[in-house]
Amino acid sequence: MFERCVVVGGAGAVGRMFSHWLVRSGVAVTWLDLDVAGAGGVEGVRVVAGDVRRPGAEAVAVLAAADVVVLAVPEPVACEAVGVLAGVMRPGAVLADTLSVKTRIAGRLREAAPGLQAVGLNPMFAPSLGLEGRPVAAAVVTDGPGVRALVELVAQWGARVVEMPAEQHDALTAVQQAATHAAVLAFGLGLGELSADVGALRDSAPPPHLAMLALLARIAGGAPEVYFDIQAANPGAPAARQALGRGLVRLGQAVEAGDEESFEALFAELRGVLGEHGAPLEQLCARMFTALR
Repeated sequence: MFERCVVVGGAGAVGRMFSHWLVRSGVAVTWLDLDVAGAGGVEGVRVVAGDVRRPGAEAVAVLAAADVVVLAVPEPVACEAVGVLAGVMRPGAVLADTLSVKTRIAGRLREAAPGLQAVGLNPMFAPSLGLEGRPVAAAVVTDGPGVRALVELVAQWGARVVEMPAEQHDALTAVQQAATHAAVLAFGLGLGELSADVGALRDSAPPPHLAMLALLARIAGGAPEVYFDIQAANPGAPAARQALGRGLVRLGQAVEAGDEESFEALFAELRGVLGEHGAPLEQLCARMFTALR
């Protein structure tokens, strides 16, 4: 169904991933990017220099001809571009954003481009890990045959597409990403405050601690702006961090009071939180720890 696609911000990691799979699907891909010097690395991609918020004649031409436009750019750029794209993209074309927060871009699309088929796609993994078998959240804003075809195409690439409203997406990612990353980062800051010898910790680490060290190393080795955006942009992130803090306080209170019954009650509460998912997740953890050496 799709012949031509423009990936705005194609030189970034997410833009490159979508470009790779689109090209493999036989789609002619054009990058519209300010960073033309950094463009390259995906065979068969045409590169056009330009700003999607103020496109020149060549950029307007490729945007108007596209069946799909993928916005792999920061949220302020994406939101500002919506009005421009609404006046340029042809009827029946699909606009897909790749933002980690969906409610604001969804609101902007409903306001400025109500007739444009639109969907938010969020790969819930680092592109370097590969797409096959991994979840891609899909928040449909304005449905239509083009959106259905794009969602199906992503599934054909091997991703596990999980559809949800924009509001649910942001509530889930506040826990999945903001709370998780905050917990790992706080763990690392605690190691620094305790002047911990990481080498000695690693050499004698039980599996949970080794897993935490590995998570810390992966996050700390990443791009700070990515993790800042997750913490700062998601409207549910402050509540998630506050809930983490209250959890530590409750744990500390039970231990410091010498109240073993209260501590056991916390475990009962945690089992209740996990519910029927506890047993399979425990088995998953066992498999992870078996592989972690």
